[in-house]
Amino acid sequence: MSEIVLCTINAKWIHPSLALRLLKANLPGCLNVGEHGCKILEFALRQPLAEKTAAVLAEAPKILAFSVSIWNHNATLELIQALETGWGALKERPVVVLGGPELTPLPPDTEIFRHADFVIRGEGELCFAELCSGILHNLGAARNKYGRFLEGGIADTKTIKSAYDFYTEEDLRHKLIYVESSRGCPCHCAFCQSANNDPVRDFPLGPFLDDLGKLLLRCGGKTRTIKFLDRSFNAKPERAAEILKFCLGKIKNFCGPGDGSPQFHFEMIPSGFTRELLELLALFPPGTIRLEIGIQSFNPETNRLIRRASDPEKELELIDFLRDTTNAILHADLIAGLPGEGYDSFGRGFDRLWAAFGGSKKNSGAEKSGAAPFEIQPGILKCLPGTQIYEMAEKKEFKVSYNKTAPYEVTGTDCLPGHEMDKIKNFARFWELIVNRGLLPELSPVFAPAGVPVFERFMDVSQKLYGSFGKNWGIPKDQLEAALIKLQAQ
Repeated sequence: MSEIVLCTINAKWIHPSLALRLLKANLPGCLNVGEHGCKILEFALRQPLAEKTAAVLAEAPKILAFSVSIWNHNATLELIQALETGWGALKERPVVVLGGPELTPLPPDTEIFRHADFVIRGEGELCFAELCSGILHNLGAARNKYGRFLEGGIADTKTIKSAYDFYTEEDLRHKLIYVESSRGCPCHCAFCQSANNDPVRDFPLGPFLDDLGKLLLRCGGKTRTIKFLDRSFNAKPERAAEILKFCLGKIKNFCGPGDGSPQFHFEMIPSGFTRELLELLALFPPGTIRLEIGIQSFNPETNRLIRRASDPEKELELIDFLRDTTNAILHADLIAGLPGEGYDSFGRGFDRLWAAFGGSKKNSGAEKSGAAPFEIQPGILKCLPGTQIYEMAEKKEFKVSYNKTAPYEVTGTDCLPGHEMDKIKNFARFWELIVNRGLLPELSPVFAPAGVPVFERFMDVSQKLYGSFGKNWGIPKDQLEAALIKLQAQ
């Protein structure tokens, strides 16, 4: 039993929550709460509701706090409702506190808020600690002082205490490990909630590197991926270079070569690459670095409408350079449903990105020796509350239909009707299952005569697969392989 329970529902079991660990790390400054006074409970989306409910009820905390995102909003609401049934016979229920990136822009009458005593908007590390202190000392006074909604605002990264010590041995052995060296984003893309978090705020570099070094020493070659949560890691290239140099040194000195080395994952903006960064990236051994590069669209009018600074030719040249001179695993996103972009434009953009990655060469067996592996992630636009896209939709400046509840996925636009959006969603799902996951790479996606663009080629494949299975999820791997072989033989 714990006085405070920090809870979240992760997308998958391998995704530990850095947010909960930060909340716990920053509690002792305000509270006399020891190791057993605050407990973290993490669940997975597919975990049975009864298991989640039983685990929380067993703790019987005084304060129960949930971290809510677009991916777990509905599941969190379901869990809280189930808990309220369990609390029915109790004289005193826990004080429920909600926070997280999903909640900040939502209106006060949102359903999930009905089940909360307090809601923290914005960054919560320091605000949550103060709130907990007030609740534990005098709940009534805390209600009078704070009201129901608290503004956490933007936390000072110089005062936030590190949380990496709260990763367990199980985390280090079996899960992704998240770190962050900065918060915010210098870009102002209309579809992104991070567009509101400018300027970029850095965690002090010296202490961050010390903490990262201790974390890597604890890993001892056990961890697969150290993923930086920075939305724009290379926004400050000189600082990024210092961190890359540090990571290179740790690969060599602490973790050893080969399978014992971690893989570092960075999200970088195309405009932030300097010669020094490119030279450093070229030094990482195979399997030790993964770069996520936001492309989103090659359509100039679309990029103008979403306020995204873009130079398609330079972005393609960058991908070509990274492919040819580094060992990095490259990942790039394209978003379907953006303003001003229809089916044909999205398909042309996909083909351009595929060509830049050298995809056609790879799948025909004629790829250049040493070329880096890659992933293209075709995604669907989400009309997130608090973004400019959401405001454009509300004002009818952007004619779009979308789901009004999390995750707010777009179902159609004036440029991309619903039936075409459905085809791209199906395409994206099978692309992930077959191409990104390397299923029968010698077969996919070469299923049509030479000269047919890959988007058209794989669209045909994905439609036939959907027609065969009637779904694009829950398909056994052996059945999908058999269907692919059959399609190739036709």
